[in-house]
Amino acid sequence: MRSIVILILTVTISLKSFGQNPIVTAPPDTTAILFGQILQDTIKRDTTETPSSVPAGNMQLTAPSKYYSLIKPNAITRKGLFTVHKVDDQYYFEIPDSLLGRDLLVVSRIAQGAAGVRQEYVGYAGDQIGNTIIRFEKGPAHKIFLRRISYQDNAGDSTNSMFSAVIRSNLQPLSAAFGIGAYSPRGKGSVIDVTDYINGSNDIFFFSAASRKTMHIGSILSNMSYIKDIKSYPLNLEIRTIKTYNESTSDNTFTLELNTSLVLLPKKPMRKRFADRRVGYFTERYTDYDVNPQGVKVINYIKRWRLEPKPEDMAAYKRGELVEPQKPIIYYIDPATPKKWVPYLEQGIEDWQVAFEKAGFKNAIQAREAPSPEVNPDWSLEDSRHSAIVYKPSAIANAAGPIITDPRSGEILESHINWYHNLMSILHDWYMVQCGASDVRAQRMKFDDELMGELIRSVAAHEVGHSLGLTHNFGASSTVPVEKLRDRAWLEENGHTPSIMDYARFNYVAQPQDSVTERGLIARIGKYDLWAIEYGYRYYPDIPTSENEIPFLNGAIVEKMKDQQLWFASEFSTDDPRVQTEDIGDNAMKASEYGIKNLQRIVPRLNAWTYVPNEGYKNLNQLYNGVTNQYNYYLGHVMSYIGGTYETIKSSEQIGPVYRVVPATLQREALNFLNKNIFQPPMWLLDTVILARTGQNASQIIAQSQELVLNSLLSYNTLTKLAEAEALYDTRAYRIINYMDDLDQMMWAELNTLSTITVYRRYLQRYYVDKLIELSKNTTALSDADAVIKNKLGEIKVRLKKAIPKMKDSMTVFHLKYLDDKLSKLP
Repeated sequence: MRSIVILILTVTISLKSFGQNPIVTAPPDTTAILFGQILQDTIKRDTTETPSSVPAGNMQLTAPSKYYSLIKPNAITRKGLFTVHKVDDQYYFEIPDSLLGRDLLVVSRIAQGAAGVRQEYVGYAGDQIGNTIIRFEKGPAHKIFLRRISYQDNAGDSTNSMFSAVIRSNLQPLSAAFGIGAYSPRGKGSVIDVTDYINGSNDIFFFSAASRKTMHIGSILSNMSYIKDIKSYPLNLEIRTIKTYNESTSDNTFTLELNTSLVLLPKKPMRKRFADRRVGYFTERYTDYDVNPQGVKVINYIKRWRLEPKPEDMAAYKRGELVEPQKPIIYYIDPATPKKWVPYLEQGIEDWQVAFEKAGFKNAIQAREAPSPEVNPDWSLEDSRHSAIVYKPSAIANAAGPIITDPRSGEILESHINWYHNLMSILHDWYMVQCGASDVRAQRMKFDDELMGELIRSVAAHEVGHSLGLTHNFGASSTVPVEKLRDRAWLEENGHTPSIMDYARFNYVAQPQDSVTERGLIARIGKYDLWAIEYGYRYYPDIPTSENEIPFLNGAIVEKMKDQQLWFASEFSTDDPRVQTEDIGDNAMKASEYGIKNLQRIVPRLNAWTYVPNEGYKNLNQLYNGVTNQYNYYLGHVMSYIGGTYETIKSSEQIGPVYRVVPATLQREALNFLNKNIFQPPMWLLDTVILARTGQNASQIIAQSQELVLNSLLSYNTLTKLAEAEALYDTRAYRIINYMDDLDQMMWAELNTLSTITVYRRYLQRYYVDKLIELSKNTTALSDADAVIKNKLGEIKVRLKKAIPKMKDSMTVFHLKYLDDKLSKLP
């Protein structure tokens, strides 16, 4: 369907030459009727041109009927947010005038997924497919308009001139029009026929444009789609529909059951809490044209639940006593969840209780099992009033915690955490690979329920953290000294990371002799998480406005950041080696050395640990791949130090720089680690028992890791960062000429000793030369790196010519001659 753009025109006509009054405007009623007819004609014309589309509203052109002529005695009526009438097969909303112009949140979800059409992460029961804000407004010619609302721009106080300018430039679009079929008996409401609109396909009540594309939603098949039920509650309305669609990428059709919730947003939005980059929260934002008289400013405010003390408890709250909030955060557990995992999911939710106590609230977050249909037939998992952990029968190994918010304030209204069944398989593999050397319970293909339950509990706590508004804090684990990760007593008290919101899932540093227990191996809520919840949820009744909170909260953050373990680092600080996924400890070289020692212990035992009677070697292959992936993670953690820059976000009140180059000593330490653990082939990884049973290619395993490292070390990005750091920091930086000399010495160690070059080293050297040649052919924006690279190629050629006559191994000689010939062909 084509987009409909509506322009409201004010027309003035000069009739002076006809001897009339100087200015005459069209009578209001005439303008209103004309506008209504233009809208009708536009919708009708658009519908005519696209027969498969559905009208935006209804096409009623007649005057309203009498109420009881329309709402007949046999009508089924349900009262609530709107009064809903069903007359035969027609559905009517009776909208009270008091709700016209009020903001309504529309959330659409799949209630029952279609067979055979699910994509990787979408198409499951409980999946959200739409989310928008609307208003119903009374228009001319007995019309009710549905308007889509956006809060992207703001001009502050309505008394200033900028407010009017912003309003004039931000007319919110009308998305549907409904003829008023009748007015309520007392004239304080309007009845509209919503049957065609709900039976059709629109991006307000059903699939958003993005969801349509992701799920390959084509045209709707109206003869196989219908309204199943509409229920009305005091603050929300729930619509159940059956929809049959053509698949846009094939000739297939599929049927879904959808649930659409209309939720009345608070008349007075919750008070905002402005965001600060030093504490990790998801945010809402708008462009403000008033706060900066000489420009505009993007205002960010955090997403959080509305937690407020009860009026009768306010005095106690101010005294520092723990009080219960007016409305606690409640999560329901999907009835489809296997019963043995329910207690662990509940623990993962309620583990956050201690964090909310830091904010002054007790019993602020609660877990409950969803009631069965026999106990409460009206209870629905898709009802937008309920937050839940939704269990999905899926082969996907994942979990996610999306949230629905009021964009006016950032208030979180509800959350459906998606829990995919196959998540347990990846938890099993991660834990075996990272902690199998330290925990004997991890040395088998099926974990006992207690161990798997604790792994589930940890992931649940992480996802609940997201649903409370918290973003990832990938810097948290870097604040822990590596040797503390082997200290059992310290770990019992503190855990191996200060934040469950880091991807620091398990303690791979702990060695078997350290006797570290489960509390020191599995991530749990830590110091940073307690502080982040306190920052976001502490209620300040004596501070009058959000703006007044800013200096107070800034002072609190400055004070808290004196404790290194309360540091937050965004996952988007990509050049900071402290900010990485799947890493732990304050020094990746030391942590990875310990991690590799554990992998060396695990590899010879994998065949026994993965044994299952009457099965083949699929498990062995899968876990061996897990080991190689973990090994590559360790290499990646170390590589990030080369050319790295520390980023520590600060306010102007805090001393010291925001950006600092990673010390040259640490960068050299990283390069030495790589020389030891990948430039010198990791022969421990090539277990002949495993390779003989899985058929994996030994050369390819090492070659892929070598390529991974050289692609990073010799990337344009890395070399440019080294050159820029040298220009800025001079001797404090790792000079690019020293870096290339150090790397080159590692590549050609055999030429100094005239020793045989093994097959794995030969591949490494060939790939190294190829990368240098590639760089030499592209000289854009590399500054001094260009000269260094070209000079290095000349040095290599000289060294090869000197070494070739002295080498005794034939394959080594062939290899060096091959490289010499390749270099000789360069211009």
